[in-house]
Amino acid sequence: MTVSTRVAVFSLGGTIAMAPSAGGGVTPALTAGDLLAAVPGLEALHVELEMHDFRQLPGASLSFTDLVELASAIRHAVDRGIDGVVVTQGTDTIEETAYALDLMYGGQPPVVVTGAMRNPAMAGADGPANLLAAIRTAASGEARGLGCLVVFNDQVHAARWVRKTHTSSPAAFVSPNYGPVGHVIEGRISVPLRFDRGPVVTPDPRSAVRVGLHTVALGDDGGTALAIGDRADGLVVAAMGVGHVPADMVPALSELAERIPVVLASRIGAGPVHESTYGFNGSERDLLARGLISSGYLDALKARVLLHLMLASSETRTQITETFALASGRSKSPVRLP
Repeated sequence: MTVSTRVAVFSLGGTIAMAPSAGGGVTPALTAGDLLAAVPGLEALHVELEMHDFRQLPGASLSFTDLVELASAIRHAVDRGIDGVVVTQGTDTIEETAYALDLMYGGQPPVVVTGAMRNPAMAGADGPANLLAAIRTAASGEARGLGCLVVFNDQVHAARWVRKTHTSSPAAFVSPNYGPVGHVIEGRISVPLRFDRGPVVTPDPRSAVRVGLHTVALGDDGGTALAIGDRADGLVVAAMGVGHVPADMVPALSELAERIPVVLASRIGAGPVHESTYGFNGSERDLLARGLISSGYLDALKARVLLHLMLASSETRTQITETFALASGRSKSPVRLP
């Protein structure tokens, strides 16, 4: 790294930026400058940091509008010659926001999202270590060209695959299907796995798209899915296993698929939706033949993000189907060795 390396830090709030409040509990209060001041050894990186207090919200309160505006601000920073970007935010929505940013960003400088599971008032707060690792990653040539990444617990994850799998552990973020693409070890960034970039979408910032998410459960008859679909522009169905629903639910999904895009995902959290293994009523083969769109390896939350942004971009059903095949890894392998 050289003195000329420039990294923009956008703070959105979240646990990493929280402090005790007079009413009890912790709330977002710290600025980007406050966060950076708490990171030991930052000066030794010789990185020029540009601070932006973009939002001051808990992760659960971030919206697609916030993300569209953030993606625009990131593009402007890159156009000004920034070498890398770090985004700090609440962990509740990182697996969704990071993927949304990845879909809206086509640049070469890395965008690295991080946060904290333990707030600054707790013993063993992990925010400073995560922020230091994120800045190292954003300033590193190793991460260039990989789009948006999530750095937590000294692991580097692709935004497309990362998931939050624990409510409170500092090791909450994992990538079930492919594992981390790299690590931060003794201050060095190692990203031995390279992967194909996904599609880039350009949503209309004025769009008021609404995409529903329904998780299929024992005895589901489709009534709830129909109720959601009646008020939505698109629907993601988190089905059982490799893409199965109860037979009683099939008529409802078939009806919805004729009116709006319905994406078939799995509620499991790892492994892809299958295409042709099972042939019973309500199987993946049956549902795909009825017009549902496979999410492939994308989990239901990621599938909802992609569908939302594509509908907000006024894409056709054919374009949506083709983009899901690309983004989910079904049209070509999502991971390749350097």
